[in-house]
Amino acid sequence: MRTSLLALALLSLAACATTAPAGPPTLDVAAGQPAPVQARLYAACIVQSAQTQQFDREGHWIRFHCGGDVARVFYDALGPFSARIHSERTGAGRTWRFTQVMQHDPSGLDYCWRDDAGGYGCTIVLAAGDFIAPERTAR
Repeated sequence: MRTSLLALALLSLAACATTAPAGPPTLDVAAGQPAPVQARLYAACIVQSAQTQQFDREGHWIRFHCGGDVARVFYDALGPFSARIHSERTGAGRTWRFTQVMQHDPSGLDYCWRDDAGGYGCTIVLAAGDFIAPERTAR
């Protein structure tokens, strides 16, 4: 009985695993599609962030931070989308609008906020992978 339950559990886990694509790896790059108008909001925030050196790292993510008019335009554009997906939150004197529904906390999510004093800010997250991870100590 115990062996049957273990086998059933292992089969269930295997069913959840992502299957690798068939065949050998390829360097074929998929054709790009025209970027939607919203891409300009991301680009403007990242450009401002780079110009002002307002970026940092959280784990394997690079976070680009922008503010002022660039963030206000992004925040305003997020309004209808955030309302539709129910991704607007309020707290700590700010109204936050996320590009995805927040499950637990803002880590790894793109968002913009407006504070009670009329300030605006946005954070755009780029998944950079192991290249920016802190080096591990050799054993």
